[in-house]
Amino acid sequence: MAIADSPKRTTADIRFMRLSFRMRSRPAVLLSPLGRLPRRQHLTTAGGRRVRWRKHDPYSHGVIALRLSQIRDFLAVVDSGSIRAGARKLEVAQPTITKSVRSLEAELHAQLLQRTAHGVVLTAAGRAFFARARVVQAELRKAEEEVAQVGGEGEGSVALGVGPSAGVLVLPEAVVRFREQFPRSRIRIVEALAHALWPLVRDETLDLAVTLKPDLKHEPALRFRPLFRMGFAVVARKGHPLRNARSLAQLADANWTCLLPPPTSGSPLDLIFSAVGLPGPRAVIECDSHTTMITLLAKTDMLGTISRRLLIEPLVRDSLQEIEVAEPMPSLTVGISTRADSPPTPVAAVMARAVTAAARRHAPSR
Repeated sequence: MAIADSPKRTTADIRFMRLSFRMRSRPAVLLSPLGRLPRRQHLTTAGGRRVRWRKHDPYSHGVIALRLSQIRDFLAVVDSGSIRAGARKLEVAQPTITKSVRSLEAELHAQLLQRTAHGVVLTAAGRAFFARARVVQAELRKAEEEVAQVGGEGEGSVALGVGPSAGVLVLPEAVVRFREQFPRSRIRIVEALAHALWPLVRDETLDLAVTLKPDLKHEPALRFRPLFRMGFAVVARKGHPLRNARSLAQLADANWTCLLPPPTSGSPLDLIFSAVGLPGPRAVIECDSHTTMITLLAKTDMLGTISRRLLIEPLVRDSLQEIEVAEPMPSLTVGISTRADSPPTPVAAVMARAVTAAARRHAPSR
């Protein structure tokens, strides 16, 4: 019978068959998680074939060893848009960057960058790794600065984001207060709308940002500490034909402009009309620049909404006037957004206290 004629398999043969099956199911690139070859053992089959195999180490499963230089090189390439530009930014040879990125991809068993005729673009795996790598880089920068401060060799740095209203109401005094304690620290200020600042706080490009309250269901990585409430007013240029209107219904057919709203919530303009059961205006120009919006309001017959606290500021006071409608205006919470799972550096903590003091002085809660 066929069974009787079959050669008897040895224990080594069975192990080799199992090993072969496992090897066929693995990725083509096999690297040691710790960057060096593990201990090897040999098996000899019944036919005399000698096979090398790696002893399984349960403690190294899933561990990946990355060099900090690999993360630095990868981020430089992504930020610069090409390997050549990344090499120029880091002042190293292009083959060095190419080798570094390729070794990183091999270590992760994934292609991170798609090479094109115009540079590189992130793959899906690259986008996922990029977000984490940016945080790693930021945390290392913070650690380096804190160690230098402890040794008395550095003043540190802080990156602060502000929305349009906070930039006018809070920022000047906050910077003065901060300079009293850290006169030589580097300060970077980024002005943008809230939904553009939140991702920069999330990946720690910014240490903190003074923004409207985020929807923490969509931004779970952020922590928010409220400072004050900000009410809104309907405004138009001085002498506007609708300056004497007293209801939103009289303004619904006008041309409007507003700041670009966050993707997960409506703008103050939407809140104003929906609160009284009216459809929002159809002719609306959305801006992502507060200065551009103010300019449009001052030089056209458009209507808009701005923070009521800005009505006394010279730029607004000299060119715009409030249209005092009877309907109540909404108010939104302004506060400090930080990353939830990362402690602030001493310099960033001082800036947060300076912002808090300035906000309470110039924009008390009400």
